[in-house]
Amino acid sequence: MREMKFISPTDGPMDLQQTYQTIIDFIKTEPDDQYRLIVGTDSQAGLKEVVFVTAIVIYRVGRGGRFFYHKEQERIHTSMKQRIFYEVSKSLEVASKLTGFLADEAELTEELQVEIHVDVGEKGPTNAIIKEVVGMVVGSGYEALIKPDSYAASTVADKYTK
Repeated sequence: MREMKFISPTDGPMDLQQTYQTIIDFIKTEPDDQYRLIVGTDSQAGLKEVVFVTAIVIYRVGRGGRFFYHKEQERIHTSMKQRIFYEVSKSLEVASKLTGFLADEAELTEELQVEIHVDVGEKGPTNAIIKEVVGMVVGSGYEALIKPDSYAASTVADKYTK
């Protein structure tokens, strides 16, 4: 995997390993709380490029959280359906790498729920591919959430696609 740079609104730019360490440090401040590690990607098509933003959210259930985002532009021209699948594959790539890191902190993260938030919903043109993209996520071993519950993709990542 090419080296992805993430931006933390709190700490600034960092690579994925530093992002992971920041997440672990956040969990260590309140280790008895419940957490969710969430990854979601959104995109915005322009005339010549598509902007993709992948967000990582560490959510301390009921008590807030932190987020990080990676933004990149690609010169690809695909249908909306293909773009959604590409978003999901980007989220799965990041989640897979983070899951690999989690093995090093098993005692701290064994109950950490990992979710992939997908920017599709029952209303609108993405309705037709919900089963396919949810199956892609679940088949990869993660929980899939769609709109209106997919805030990592539809709110956090979406904010930075503009």
